[in-house]
Formats: sequence, structure tokens, C-alpha cells
Amino acid sequence: MNQVLFHLAFPVNNITKTKEFYSNGLGCKVGRESRNSVILNLYGNQIVAHIAKETLEPQKGIYPRHFGLVFSLESDWEALLERAQKNKLKFYQQPKRRFTNSPLTRDLQN
Repeated sequence: MNQVLFHLAFPVNNITKTKEFYSNGLGCKVGRESRNSVILNLYGNQIVAHIAKETLEPQKGIYPRHFGLVFSLESDWEALLERAQKNKLKFYQQPKRRFTNSPLTRDLQN
């Protein structure tokens, strides 16, 4: 099977600020955009920010709604962390390593 890309759409209040955070802050490539949405390439996956018509209330924690990246090389993680810190991006939590040296998934075939 050819590589399948992940797509995630999420609500935002401001396209310009969203583009600045993801493009300048995290290094995402900007794709198509309109005044109501912007498509971003996040490490080969497509995330799309859409202006929400309703008021967005911040969550009290990171669960249930969040997304992230799982790196197979620690150097890739360190490069992104360095970029985020250099751009003074706000961290909800301090960066940490979770589930080191454990499999990403269980083999459900066996």
C-alpha cells in the first residue's frame, strides 16, 4: 500500500495567528488558504485550520482534544524542540519523553 496521509481539521479564531504559529513557529509548509481556512503540511500530514463560527472555550487540560507527533529519531524531536524554544512558543507543559523504548502499537494479528 502506498503511504496514506493523515488529515485533521481543527477550529481556530484567527487564521493569521494560526499560520504564524504553525509556519514560523513549527516550520509547517503553508498550502492553500482562504480567509476562513489554511492548509498546513505537518511532517507530511495535512492539518487544516478552519475559522469557527462559535466561541471556542479553552480546554482545562490536554485531554480529550489534542494531537501531536511521534518521532522515530530523537534528533528530529530535538530539532523541533529547539525551533519552538528559539521562536518562544508557549508550552502548555514542559517538554518530556513518554513511553521511551516501548512499541508504538501492539501486533493485533498474533
